[in-house]
Amino acid sequence: MPAGMAFLAAITSVVYYHNIETSNFPKLLIALLFYWTLAFITKTIKFVKFCDNGVGFSQLRFCLTGLLVVLYGMLLAVEINVIRVRRYVFFKTPKEVKPPEDLQDLGVRFLQPFVNLLSKGTYWWMNTFIKTAHKKPIDLKTIGKLPIAMRALTNYILLNEAFEAQKNKRSSSPQGSRSIWRALCCAFGRPLLLSSTFRILADLLGFAGPLCISGIVHNVGKGNNTIRPQTKILGVFFISSQEFLSNAYVLAVLLFFALLLQRTFLQASYYVAIETGINLRGAIQTKIYNKIMQLSTSNMSMGEMTAGQICNLVAIDTNQLMWFFFLCPNLWAMPVQIIVGVLLLYYLLGISALIGAAVIIVLAPVQYFVATKLSQAQRSTLEYSNERLKKTNEMLRGIKLLKLYAWEHIFHSSVEETRQKEMTSLKSFALYTSISIFMNAAIPIAAVLITFVVHAHLTRKADFSPSVAFASLSLFHILVSPLFLLSSVVRSTVKALVSVQKLSEFLSSEEIGEEHDKSSELRSADNHSKYQAVPLKVVNRKRPAREDWNNYSSHMRRPINITEADDFCVKITNGFFTWTPEGPPALSNIDIRIPQGQLTMIVGQVGCGKSSLLLAILGEMQKISGNISWSRKRGAVAYASQKPWLLNATVEENITFESSFNKQRYKAVIDACSLQPDIDILPHGDQTQIGERGINLSGGQRQRISVARALYQQTNVVFLDDPFSALDIHLSDHLMQEGILKMLREDKRTIVLVTHKLQYLPHADWIIAMKDGNIQREGTLKDIQKSETELFEHWKTLMNRQDQELEKETTIEENPVLERTNLRRTMYSREALLKDDEEDEEEVTESDDEDNLSSVLHQRAKMPWRACGKYLSAAGILLLPLLLLSQLLKHTVMVAIDYCLALWTEHAISIKTEPEIKNCSQCMEFDHSQYSKVFSILCCLGIVLCLVTSIAVEWTGLKVTKKLHSSLLNKIILAPMRFFETTPLGSILNRFSADCNTIDQHIPATLECLSRSTLLCVSALAVISYVTPMFLIALVPLAIMCYFIQKYFRVASRDLQQLDDSTQLPLLSHFSETVEGLTTIRAFRYEAKFRQKLLEYTDSNNIASLFLTAANRWLEVRMEYIGACVVLIAAVTSITSCLYNKITSGLVGLGLTYALMVSNYLNWMVRNLADMEIQLGAVKRINGLLKTEAENYEGLLSSSQIPQNWPDRGEIQIQNLSVRYDSNLKPVLKHVNAHISPGQKIGICGRTGSGKSSFSLAFFRMVDTFEGRIIIDGIDIAKLPLQTLRSRLSIILQDPILFSGTIRFNLDPEKKCTDSMLWEALEIAQLKHVVKALPGGLDAIVTEGGENFSQGQRQLFCLARAFVRKTSIFIMDEATASIDMATENILQKVVMTAFADRTVVTIAHRVHTILNSDLVIVMKRGVILEYDKPEVLLEQEDSVFASFVQADK
Repeated sequence: MPAGMAFLAAITSVVYYHNIETSNFPKLLIALLFYWTLAFITKTIKFVKFCDNGVGFSQLRFCLTGLLVVLYGMLLAVEINVIRVRRYVFFKTPKEVKPPEDLQDLGVRFLQPFVNLLSKGTYWWMNTFIKTAHKKPIDLKTIGKLPIAMRALTNYILLNEAFEAQKNKRSSSPQGSRSIWRALCCAFGRPLLLSSTFRILADLLGFAGPLCISGIVHNVGKGNNTIRPQTKILGVFFISSQEFLSNAYVLAVLLFFALLLQRTFLQASYYVAIETGINLRGAIQTKIYNKIMQLSTSNMSMGEMTAGQICNLVAIDTNQLMWFFFLCPNLWAMPVQIIVGVLLLYYLLGISALIGAAVIIVLAPVQYFVATKLSQAQRSTLEYSNERLKKTNEMLRGIKLLKLYAWEHIFHSSVEETRQKEMTSLKSFALYTSISIFMNAAIPIAAVLITFVVHAHLTRKADFSPSVAFASLSLFHILVSPLFLLSSVVRSTVKALVSVQKLSEFLSSEEIGEEHDKSSELRSADNHSKYQAVPLKVVNRKRPAREDWNNYSSHMRRPINITEADDFCVKITNGFFTWTPEGPPALSNIDIRIPQGQLTMIVGQVGCGKSSLLLAILGEMQKISGNISWSRKRGAVAYASQKPWLLNATVEENITFESSFNKQRYKAVIDACSLQPDIDILPHGDQTQIGERGINLSGGQRQRISVARALYQQTNVVFLDDPFSALDIHLSDHLMQEGILKMLREDKRTIVLVTHKLQYLPHADWIIAMKDGNIQREGTLKDIQKSETELFEHWKTLMNRQDQELEKETTIEENPVLERTNLRRTMYSREALLKDDEEDEEEVTESDDEDNLSSVLHQRAKMPWRACGKYLSAAGILLLPLLLLSQLLKHTVMVAIDYCLALWTEHAISIKTEPEIKNCSQCMEFDHSQYSKVFSILCCLGIVLCLVTSIAVEWTGLKVTKKLHSSLLNKIILAPMRFFETTPLGSILNRFSADCNTIDQHIPATLECLSRSTLLCVSALAVISYVTPMFLIALVPLAIMCYFIQKYFRVASRDLQQLDDSTQLPLLSHFSETVEGLTTIRAFRYEAKFRQKLLEYTDSNNIASLFLTAANRWLEVRMEYIGACVVLIAAVTSITSCLYNKITSGLVGLGLTYALMVSNYLNWMVRNLADMEIQLGAVKRINGLLKTEAENYEGLLSSSQIPQNWPDRGEIQIQNLSVRYDSNLKPVLKHVNAHISPGQKIGICGRTGSGKSSFSLAFFRMVDTFEGRIIIDGIDIAKLPLQTLRSRLSIILQDPILFSGTIRFNLDPEKKCTDSMLWEALEIAQLKHVVKALPGGLDAIVTEGGENFSQGQRQLFCLARAFVRKTSIFIMDEATASIDMATENILQKVVMTAFADRTVVTIAHRVHTILNSDLVIVMKRGVILEYDKPEVLLEQEDSVFASFVQADK
């Protein structure tokens, strides 16, 4: 009774205290103060009385009273301390306590650091969050902000202080690996120590399981004699501690509490370690970003450090360190666990335990070897996977060409060949995985077998009771887990050491220079003070970049007077600049000045150092000597680099670039850069998201957006590096007049313009001419005309040539229009090309529907059983039954092994105890041989089945992955062109990359883990139910609880997992963007803004990771508490059954051992179920693509009915032809009729969207011909098999496409031609001299996309490719758009002579190219407008063709 009252009082006081805290009414504390004082005094009196009467530690009541005295004393001390510190109760002015700053901000929803101890330990605060997640999807808004202590900024400051401390200690090598480790330990060591303490406590409590099982089974074997207290003191019977602990029920309750505590400590250890790892990752990422901002540009430009290496450092190495910190506590906890485990086994079994433990320990290196091989196999798989993806990417990018040339099978087999190599690697990966799974399952069986057989036969008189056997069995299960973990921990440690080495090399790489560092402190004061908390900075590989931020002055806008000494903006005197300290100067003897508020042009040949000069002024190059001075402190410079750099943001955000939005200015800039027509075409106007590196825009569009950004900024200085390079003459002129002269010069800005367009020189106020890294001349145009007559004359001839080009350049088919055509084709349905506004609107709604579709796809479906069925059915009829049967058999045998052990030990103990009961001295010894044989056979069968199941799972995985990839590739390569125009390339690639990787490597392992943990739980519950059927009654409510917990958890876990992945992408792309655009960022002085963005992205990723961790802990705590309840119920019911002689003590041991197993595997079952659900999404998405309709490749005519050399003449008859891109879209060609005689040269022209390209595609059946027909040499092309039709015609597309490989492969992938034929084609295409000069000639390497050739050369290679085919019909679709006029004229003549006997259809970009044609077709909106000889059409005054030619002159 007193104990019950004390318990109630304790609960009441806790509730009371909690209410005082929540109501913030501390005066009520006085009641608690009285309670604790009285309790402490009364218990102390009682304790003293016990001492006086000689009651000692052997008595339970004495121990409990002593414990309560200590507890009440501590609570009283805490109470008095609270009152003293907070000045409560007896003080007039209590101290006001404000809640933490985080909790005042309603945006913080991660409450783990702020809740009370119980809520911390059980993650009770997560309940509301997980319930909410079930009702609506989790997004960044739902999870809120990170608490201040966990933000990247806070942790970066912490890490930086540790680095500084190390730097002061070791000035010699402040960034070495050792000092980095020391800094990391100094900054993040404390929480790791806490985590390790929790872990060791949890591991020690874990041993309570085997010990309690041993005690319970031993006691129930003796009949669990009820406690009879023998000692009577002060008139009360006292129970000794030993008597108390020899009661089975007491041990069951103790086991329950030990399990609760153990699981709570274990999850707390995991949580603290993962939280520390996440904080560390955020800090290191910020540190890397800071270093990037300070990196010397030469590191990037000279290839010492690539953008890829830096991104790997961020994406891979920081995660390696995070995982190392997570696994770190195991380094200390595992040795403790192993030592204690072996000692307990030795105590129970003697020498035979050491033999069993030796088996486990000896096999640990084998496991490590397997783990090493596994990671090697994974690495080689990754290499082949990357190669396959590269080929798949090329195949998808060039799919239009492959279809037109009927080369799908070549690229298909190329991808398949790489896939075969990848599959070989995957096979070894699967083999080592199955060995690893097999060893994990088989080692404990082998150890138990050897131990028990040795124990039974060698030590005849040894104790072989159920209590010893089942306690040993549990100990073996405990001992095996740290040894399995060992390989992971060792691997993780090795990876972390390598990562820190890489980090050390990166952090010690050369920086921009001390002067720049000092300047950053100055400038952050007047710029962006709100972001200045962390002095961070960033890098670029392609654009050598570097900045002397501080030595720059802002510029007064005033007219120049060159005689004044003070009116320059920048002046360089005697400057020598280099990219690398050791290298020769890239710029020498630089003496220039750039006048204030004027237009300065820098001209010179390619490679003479014009761009380098701009970068030298911006402080990006290393100064050997000389001086750069600005008239005033340098401010931001609006800089447009030669290679446009765009953010992965909307068009508007790219132009305004963090500046405030001014509608009028924005409109003017859009107009100056002629961007309005392009914006109109984009699906969401200027709110369209530009892909990474502007991937969904053409070169000209990227350049104009980059220039628009420079024009929009309100800076006094503007640097434009060759802004006209990708623009045609009209756009260049418009940009020069409206943008540079009107917007900038009239506004008295200082403009520095690097250009090759010499016709703009008259506009320049100041000209700097460069040659070979030197200044050839500077001054006004008049100065140069007087002093450098020769140079001026040279310029004049070039200017005239460029002016003539201006006249020749077409006004109709301009490059930007061409770009827009391409853009529309890539952005969405090509139907939009041919319509007016109303159809554009239709397209927009169509894309909106696609958005709705994607939101439907994101809906949170239930467990994807259908996808699971698809996955398993792909395994085939033989494998699936093998997989299921082997798993069921294995677990049946495992149960049989333990059941056999229960019978064996029970029989052994009964034989041993019988003589004692009968007082018989001569008694037969128990013969172990029969049982040991059966036990050995079952164990061996179990080991074999472990091998079979592990191989079956991996084999199934291999078969499924092979089948799914093969089906996917076949479907995609045969899909119609419309599919590729309406499905984003990235989406298709993701199926081949991320989804295939999931199916290849992750699903088999998860499937194995899920089936193992599920069947273990099921078999354990079955065994417990068999031992004590009463258990089934208690199982029902527990099962219902489990069901709801897993249901709620799965939904939250899936959302958080997706959020974790989706927040990682912007972070990594921000790093790569910063690296690419470092020069621009430093020129604009935007480091602080970009740093702030980084902190936001890092915090978003970290909060998602933290919530995911907390959700996992939430689940595991609950599942393990349910597991503990299972153990308690199983223990109580089995003890009761045993005491009433219903079951033997052996079965009690069996039931309890299995009950402990449930508590271990229950949460794994739910975790694997959640993982499986996410991973099956990959199967679901791939199945979605497998439903794609393929093109109809079959024809009505068989190959024997088609003449071998068809088409031999090249006669084309087009009869009433109407085509469309899709059955639900409007026609793009309407009732077209034409007749083309053999060998005729036909020119087709018309404005953009008139149907010219659709006309050419109709010959190849790339579009849907729903009316009319095309007859070539007497055969209707609709009757031909597609492969035959496309392989007999030739076409050159307007976009040049080259594939990585050799020149020979690009010209003739089918390997049908001789070398002489290839050289002849190259000669026709004016490329023979270029290829001859290359190492390897025809076998010279072409890089991905043909990047090692210019745009013009790529187009010429495409021409050569078409010439190689020697077909009698040849179509050129705006094929000379990228070629200069001189080369184009040569080509026109060659085509006329070399193809004199072939039919040539030319779709014209420049109208003058088709003046020599036999016939001209003029098209408008899908209808033929004019169709006659060019000379006839030119004579007609009102002809459209004549007006085109007139405009083209």
